[in-house]
Amino acid sequence: MNANPYRAVVITVSDRSAAGLREDRSGPAAVAGLRVGGFDCADPVIVPDGADSVESALRAALAEGARLIVTTGGTGVSPRDVTPEGTARVITREIPGIAEELRRIGASEKPGGMLSRGLAGVVDADGGGALVVNLPGSTAAVGSGIPVILSVARHVIDQLAGGDHT
Repeated sequence: MNANPYRAVVITVSDRSAAGLREDRSGPAAVAGLRVGGFDCADPVIVPDGADSVESALRAALAEGARLIVTTGGTGVSPRDVTPEGTARVITREIPGIAEELRRIGASEKPGGMLSRGLAGVVDADGGGALVVNLPGSTAAVGSGIPVILSVARHVIDQLAGGDHT
């Protein structure tokens, strides 16, 4: 397990990308943004749509020591868009302000942005925990969402590890 408190994992949720039918662009964009923001982040993990696959991928990332997990994809309204349902099985407490800000920014860029059902929340764990944020699967949503996440991620991670409010 990596002891870096600022270790991130990106999970792309897409049936087509998982099957090799479409190149994943949003995952690598998220990874690049997190690396620029100072996070240790490997290449994205790609899983098919589905609450079970999302839950499994999140739990695996947590077991590997991730302190920030960003998912991309599966936040919309189609029948297979169930990333928030898989995420809800894992997070301990929601942080609605992050998800609300991501939707606000998304809707200001295009009306479809308000359709994202993405969640944000924390997973409590001994010795720390993790911040989990769902982003839509577009590179535009990732491009505008990663700065929002980076603006609070270190503070959340530090707070989960017992840090003081600064």
